[in-house]
Amino acid sequence: MENGVVKWRFKGRQELIDASAGTVRAVCDAVVSNLNPSDERPVIALGYGDPSSFPSYRTSPIAEDAVVDSVRSAKFNSYNSTVGILPARRAVAEHLSKDLPYKLSPDDVYITIGCSQATEIILAVLSSPGANILLPRPSYPYYEARAAYEHLQVCRFDLLQDKGWEVDLDSVQALADENTVAMVIINPGNPCGCVYSYEHLEKVAKMARKLGIIVIADEVYAHMTFGSKPFVPMGVFGSLAPVVTMGSISKRWIVPGWRIGWLVLTDPNGYLRKHGIVECILSYLNISADPATLIQGALLQMLEGTKEDFFSNIRNIMNEAADFCYDRIKDIPCIDCPYKPEGSMFIMVKLNMSLLEGIDDDLDFALKLAREESVIVLPGTVVGMNNWVRITYAVERSSLEDGVGRIRSFCTRNSKLKNPLCHKP
Repeated sequence: MENGVVKWRFKGRQELIDASAGTVRAVCDAVVSNLNPSDERPVIALGYGDPSSFPSYRTSPIAEDAVVDSVRSAKFNSYNSTVGILPARRAVAEHLSKDLPYKLSPDDVYITIGCSQATEIILAVLSSPGANILLPRPSYPYYEARAAYEHLQVCRFDLLQDKGWEVDLDSVQALADENTVAMVIINPGNPCGCVYSYEHLEKVAKMARKLGIIVIADEVYAHMTFGSKPFVPMGVFGSLAPVVTMGSISKRWIVPGWRIGWLVLTDPNGYLRKHGIVECILSYLNISADPATLIQGALLQMLEGTKEDFFSNIRNIMNEAADFCYDRIKDIPCIDCPYKPEGSMFIMVKLNMSLLEGIDDDLDFALKLAREESVIVLPGTVVGMNNWVRITYAVERSSLEDGVGRIRSFCTRNSKLKNPLCHKP
């Protein structure tokens, strides 16, 4: 206290504020705040990847029954192991092993609070002074935010849009140095909607082996594919390079609010254990929160009992929505859609700034679209792509049609092509 005035010694951590500013939630909230309150039309939210509120995307009755049974069993009301309860870890190991050339053990599996906590864990474990990781561009922005929080340096390799958003392996090799510890692969892709072939993933694994780094495989959209390429898990190549796979029930079962995911080590050669990664994961879990045991208790019934017709129905709805979105958007003046999605819930759309009038950049586009049409999209800057936007098609079909129609109206109104017939050829 000085001259009767208390001198408070605490203050907020600016780094945390800076790190969170570029997340999907933060930017979408900023766009939402620009909505016109006098517009009586319903808001069309095409910026988030959460279809759970729409009737067409309701989760499986098997999943709902599994949670009810878990609660009523009274077996999952107490604290449990920080790595997750054994039945849940065993269920995930068996579920993922179906697609692998070797069998996972429950000891390879750590149950997490969604895929987000899995991301937090592995980035915290890998963050040592001077270390860096390689992130794709475009990419899900949570990685960069968490890396900044952990003081883990980020280098961005490109995804090649003219090759279906494949990894630019030459870019990876050029970026990597003696401080590089891992690279991130998102498959099926967020935000691109791409699906990688077996051959391409094998090349990625061989590159990781050459560089001596971990492949962090974000597979939260695993098996949500509807193009010509089937989903291939990165763990198939765990014998070439150690793979840390992250997944969850959030997307495939359409229950993001249930907050259950996993971090899985596919490393038959034992490199992760030899180099202390396993020990560090266990240590991190000892000082972090645990996922709800009642949802863990439901995992076995969910993973084993959900019928294929539920998943195929969701894929069919997604496929039709992706087709509609791609076909309609590519005919809208001033924007281009270079790649038709083959998986996940998103499509990347490129803005032709030279044909837009009164629009400064992708953020300005999103803000004015919200203000004028009550449609929310995600500015591409958030995912590392200036003057692009990410749009989700995982909404009710009527909402998608309405939203795309409003985007067309907005682009036509703000186009330099004053002649309405001067659209794309």
